[in-house]
Amino acid sequence: MAVFTEVSQDDARDLAAKLALGEVRELRGIQGGIENTNYFLTTSTGEFVLTLFERLSFEQLPFYLHLMKHLAAHAIPVPEPHATPGSATADNPDGRLLQTVCGKPAAVVGKLRGKSELAPTAVHCAAVGDMLARMHLAGRDYPHMQPNLRGLAWWNETVPVVLEHTTPEQSALLKGELALQNHVAASSAYAALPCGPIHADLFRDNVMFDDGELTGFFDFYFAGVDTWLFDIAVCLNDWCIDLATGRQDDARTQAFLRAYNAVRPLAAAERQLLPVMLRAGALRFWISRLWDLHLPREASMLKAHDPTHFERVLRQRVAQAYRTL
Repeated sequence: MAVFTEVSQDDARDLAAKLALGEVRELRGIQGGIENTNYFLTTSTGEFVLTLFERLSFEQLPFYLHLMKHLAAHAIPVPEPHATPGSATADNPDGRLLQTVCGKPAAVVGKLRGKSELAPTAVHCAAVGDMLARMHLAGRDYPHMQPNLRGLAWWNETVPVVLEHTTPEQSALLKGELALQNHVAASSAYAALPCGPIHADLFRDNVMFDDGELTGFFDFYFAGVDTWLFDIAVCLNDWCIDLATGRQDDARTQAFLRAYNAVRPLAAAERQLLPVMLRAGALRFWISRLWDLHLPREASMLKAHDPTHFERVLRQRVAQAYRTL
């Protein structure tokens, strides 16, 4: 959510008029994040978020935008993309969700109420586990297919690039964990894991709460079709750990898993592979943070995340057996 592309007031007015959103009152860049350009857009009809996509292409983006429309139609609280009025067709009942701003693909979505809970309790973790399970079930009949673009294939491509920026000890850990994940991905147990659209980046700052109520999941632009277990692991590695040490918080972990299981019980293969998938989730974000830190792009308001955080999480996951199943 850094600002890579500066959007002018005229650009914003043109877009608001095209989408029939009313008169522009305010356009404000959003700080944080590292992938896309984001602005809060306030008009005479409401509050919205304008996103310009800096890496995803016009061909890739319909998967994400139509997924959000699909989930909203299934009562999952997500920011709903706005379509060009009158653009719906029999083949595309959602209408034209993808726009062009400053020559780049863009979209406008509704702004969720509330704020992120950056110091979650077991109650917050249970709410996220419950809604994540509902989201997975709601996505079962989503008709579009796109792989997780930051999945195993990307790890295999990116690890050789970032190794030159690591110590010998870090390099050994990266290569060893990558070999393990390739081995697991070729196993029959992995092939038995349930799959579907996943968020793949559901950290604390991508969920909204308002007065204790979970009001929405957002930032779906890492989503893809992958194992639901990977989505669970990503959540557990952020919502249910101590940020200072990377250690698992048992009470929050149990609350999350109980709530998820109450909606969609984990399959036997998922229970078997959860420990190694927790390592996969930590590995994915360690790799991407190394990449973002050492191969950065220029942007206003850009601040790369610390890669050593997920190195700590990974080392904790390697060192400790999973104790809650």
